[in-house]
Amino acid sequence: MATITNFLAKQAPYLTPITNTTPQFSSLHSSKSKSKSKQKFPNLETKSRRKFSTAVSVSAAAAASPGAEKLKKGDERVKQVHTADEFDEALRAAKNRLVVVEFAASHSAKSSKIYPFMVDLSRNCSDVDFLLVMGDESDETRRLCAREKVEQVPHFSFYKSMEKIHEEEGIGPDVLAGDVLYYGDSHSAVLQIHSGEDVEKLIGDHKIDGKLIVLDVGLKHCGPCVKVYPTVIKLSRSMEDTVVFARMNGDENDSCMKFLKDMEVVEVPTFLFIRNGEICGRYVGSGKGELIGEILRYQGVRVTY
Repeated sequence: MATITNFLAKQAPYLTPITNTTPQFSSLHSSKSKSKSKQKFPNLETKSRRKFSTAVSVSAAAAASPGAEKLKKGDERVKQVHTADEFDEALRAAKNRLVVVEFAASHSAKSSKIYPFMVDLSRNCSDVDFLLVMGDESDETRRLCAREKVEQVPHFSFYKSMEKIHEEEGIGPDVLAGDVLYYGDSHSAVLQIHSGEDVEKLIGDHKIDGKLIVLDVGLKHCGPCVKVYPTVIKLSRSMEDTVVFARMNGDENDSCMKFLKDMEVVEVPTFLFIRNGEICGRYVGSGKGELIGEILRYQGVRVTY
C-alpha cells in the first residue's frame, strides 16, 4: 500500500461511534409523541379497511392538488403487492438491486402524504425497485407486516439480495430521498470501495495524475452518513475534473473494518483526503459547508471561515 499517515479523529457528540451499528432514526418522534403521529395495525377496524390500488393510495387532499393526475399516471413503477409470496418474489427478482418498500395503511394521512414523493423517486431512480404494502388491506398483508416486524406506518424498509439492510419510520421526503441515494447509488461518479485492496488500487491509479482523492468512510446505518451523501454525489459531478470521490461502508466486511481500524477511524462519517499516494488530512463530520471548505483547502484554495 502507498504510504499512509494516520490521523486520530477529534470526537464530537453528534457523530455515530464506530462501535455503534444500531440503525440511527434521527428523524423519529420521541416515544411520548409516537402514538400521535403513527398508526398501529392492531387497532384497525374492519370498517376502515378498503382495497387500494397504487394510485388510490394518494390521499383525497393530494388528489385534489393540481399535480394529482400526473402522479396517478406516473406511479406504475411503484408495484403494490398483496401477499407474502408476491413480496418475496419481488425481492428475489430484484437480485442485487435496491428494493424500497413503503408499508402503509388506508387510514394513515402520513402514509398518503409521503406516497407521492416515493412515486417521484421511482420515476427518477430507474435502478431501484419500489413496492407498496397496504397493511390494512387483508389478513395476508397484516401477517406480512408482522413477519417484517412493522407495527406503525408509514414505515420504509430497504432490501438487497432479499436481505433487509435499513429501515425508517415517520420520515419526510428529504430523508427518504437521501436514504434511496445512499443505499441504492450505483450510477454516480462516486466510486464504491469494498475492501482495503480497492483503496490500494484507487491510490495507485491516481498517484501520478495529482488528483485529490476524497474517501467517504461510513457505516450502513449511520444517520449523519446518509445525510451528507447527497452533497458528496453533487460534488462528485461538479468536481470530476480535479477530484476523485469514493465511498466505503466500514461494516460491509472484515476487510473494510480492518481498514477503519488501521486508519484509526473512530467516528463516522470520516472523509480521508489523499494526494500523491499519501493521506494529507481528514474531516470528521456531516456539515456540508465544512466538507466543501476542507476539499477546497486541500485543493490549494484559500478558505476563510
